[in-house]
Amino acid sequence: MQDIRYGIRLLRANPRFTLIVVFTLSMGIAANTTVFNWIDNVLLHPIPGAASAGELVCFETVAQNGDHLTISYPSYRDYRDHLTRLSGLLIARLTSFSVGPDDRPEPAWGELVSGNYFAVLGVKPELGRLFSPDEYGDKLGGYPVVVIGDALWRRLFHADPEAIGRTLRINRQVLTVAGVVPPGFHGTVPGVALEIWVPAVMAAQLKAMPEWMLSERTSQMFLATARLKPGVSMEQAQSEVTAIATEIARRNPSSDGGLRAMLVPVWKGQFGAPAVLARPLLILMVVCMVVLLIVCANVANLILARVTSRQREFALRRALGAGRARVVRQLLTESLVLAAAGAAAAVPLILWLQDLLVKLSPPTRLPLTALSAWNLDSVAFSMAVCLITALASGIAPALQTARTDLNSVLKDGGRGGTAGGRLLRLRGMLVVSEVALALVALVGAGLFARSFKASAGINPDFDARNVAVAQFQLASAGYSVAERKLFCRRLRERLEAQPGVKAVAYADSVPLGFYGHPWEDVSVTGYVPARDERMKIHRNIVSPGYFAALHIPILEGRDFTEQDDESSSRVVIVTQEFARRFFAGRNPIGYKVRAWGDWFTVVGIAADSKYHTPNEAPMTYFYAPLRQVYREDHTLAFYVRTAGPAGLGVAALQREASALDPNVSALNAMPMADYITAPLYPQKVAALLLSGLGALAIVLAAIGLYGVMSYSVSQRTHEVGIRMALGAAPGEVVAMLVREGMRFIGIGLAVGIAIALVLARAASGVLLHVSAADPAVYAGATLFLAAIALVACYLPARRATHIDPNISLHAD
Repeated sequence: MQDIRYGIRLLRANPRFTLIVVFTLSMGIAANTTVFNWIDNVLLHPIPGAASAGELVCFETVAQNGDHLTISYPSYRDYRDHLTRLSGLLIARLTSFSVGPDDRPEPAWGELVSGNYFAVLGVKPELGRLFSPDEYGDKLGGYPVVVIGDALWRRLFHADPEAIGRTLRINRQVLTVAGVVPPGFHGTVPGVALEIWVPAVMAAQLKAMPEWMLSERTSQMFLATARLKPGVSMEQAQSEVTAIATEIARRNPSSDGGLRAMLVPVWKGQFGAPAVLARPLLILMVVCMVVLLIVCANVANLILARVTSRQREFALRRALGAGRARVVRQLLTESLVLAAAGAAAAVPLILWLQDLLVKLSPPTRLPLTALSAWNLDSVAFSMAVCLITALASGIAPALQTARTDLNSVLKDGGRGGTAGGRLLRLRGMLVVSEVALALVALVGAGLFARSFKASAGINPDFDARNVAVAQFQLASAGYSVAERKLFCRRLRERLEAQPGVKAVAYADSVPLGFYGHPWEDVSVTGYVPARDERMKIHRNIVSPGYFAALHIPILEGRDFTEQDDESSSRVVIVTQEFARRFFAGRNPIGYKVRAWGDWFTVVGIAADSKYHTPNEAPMTYFYAPLRQVYREDHTLAFYVRTAGPAGLGVAALQREASALDPNVSALNAMPMADYITAPLYPQKVAALLLSGLGALAIVLAAIGLYGVMSYSVSQRTHEVGIRMALGAAPGEVVAMLVREGMRFIGIGLAVGIAIALVLARAASGVLLHVSAADPAVYAGATLFLAAIALVACYLPARRATHIDPNISLHAD
């Protein structure tokens, strides 16, 4: 405690030094703690509220070509009933619901789940019960119960404990409230605040999907999560999963032939937030560590400069009997006090940064929640960062002071101008490391910023300008398929009558969104697939006028018409890539394609466009008329092209949908140009946050360089006075001081370029449309950092030449 009190007194006596160091430490601690907290919430503990999260793994099926797939209900049932090395296997499907009275329902998001969902996750109820073993069965429509979230319970039932056992209308169907989950549990979709859990066997009653889809093996629509039995390794469980998958494929070759099953850690799952954010977050963590190293080098250099002026104090202590260990302990204690102050100063910044991932997310109809819940891992990491920072920044000055020769310091009288060559080398190494690490951060920011800019500038091959888009959840409003089709036709008529509206269309998917595109198993007349060829082809089902609304050319054949309805012959339009792949130069018009268990005639060829990401290669894709194939599980999106800004279409969608049915709202109505930024979310996160970290690295490096140069020049005031007294011009003195400083800067830049090249090659897999060795980025970063360093060297040198030589010669 004596060391702590003495350290605090010294730091209070030098507020300028203390403020600079605390600011520097707070930046490094805040950046590292925030990013680790994101990693912990997205990758390490993506299902908050689940017990023993380390035992949970993703269960995924994999096609012969390596594509990861979701699982069908019959396949889930087979695995569930035969796996012995897992404690349990659950399935879930993200679903929107309408909750409350039919005349004023409110939208809510939840999951259709297997009955054992909560048991496998180890979630306990806050109130009432969760699904009982009697409700784990597969009886379709047999379990009209619901479990709700804490927020929904408080909103609808005002936190009334008597809500248990009451009925709740969901999608206009009556379900009994079985229980309430704790407020910390939001489901198995990281970052999304879900509020409703209903047995999957109730899907048909809720009009969420047709009943046959729960018995069809090709309807692979559920995400699966498993829990390992205690003492069973992933490899042991995988061997059993592989054996069962082989048997399922043997018994069902038409639907499961060639499919295998894999257990993977939750953070390696191919669906959801971990798949989207894993790489950007890991890259951010590496850059944050680089920033932390800059902080440590910066603070070490500042502390080293400060303790140099205290050499006489430490020499007197040792002369009076204090050992070297005692001096080292005092200096490390002061470093710990500084680190603790830096951690305290970092708290407001951490609180401000913690929701940044959600704030940067593209517009979505999902209820996002902050990926920033704190747990013991986060607290332990923060404490470790604080301790490591203190030791890393304080150990070099402490050891340097302990090795200082006692006699030479006392004879010198405490002047700082006789610092030995070892001290100069140490300070030079710290400057070199600061500059090198700052350049690494700046190059990383530049590469990802260029990659994001290049990706954002790619032509999606459709025209989103002046187009508004909105989505509708008609299933949750209790609409039957026929009622949904009628709603579409009536809303289209109303929208087309609005002034300024040029085109209206609707479909079940929106290109370049967060949610991907459905696929169908297809076969093509005259085409024999290769043994391991994937014939699950992505598609969209659209209304007449869809291609005109988005300015997608029909290259051959015709568009869909109003006559392409339920009573007419089935037709499809294929893309150029579809024609190239399956027809090998033949004109596909008139040929047959089998999908949805029926044969369709190709009536047109549409130009290729982008569907999932702006960077994708041309994709095999096809379109079908919505009126011919629309069913309960399909979603609905409207497109409105206007003569003026897309905001006109947004207002028209919201107004006319509400006028048609007040209980139906246009979800996420927005300009399509904004909507299609969703696939670039990972690149956006990486580019913006790396740019922020790069800017922080520059600021920290500039502060460190300026502080070191200022102190170095102040220690040479006597020398500067002599030179100027002997006739040296101020410009010559400035040039000498700047040249000496820039020598270390040059070495740091060279080392930084080498390190950046190595790290950039390792990250080249996530850099799009830019080389990991882009000369423009490296040259720009090097010149910019060199200019900052030059200013940091020049200002203290110039200030030294303004000192009166008589004063400097009489100093000391």
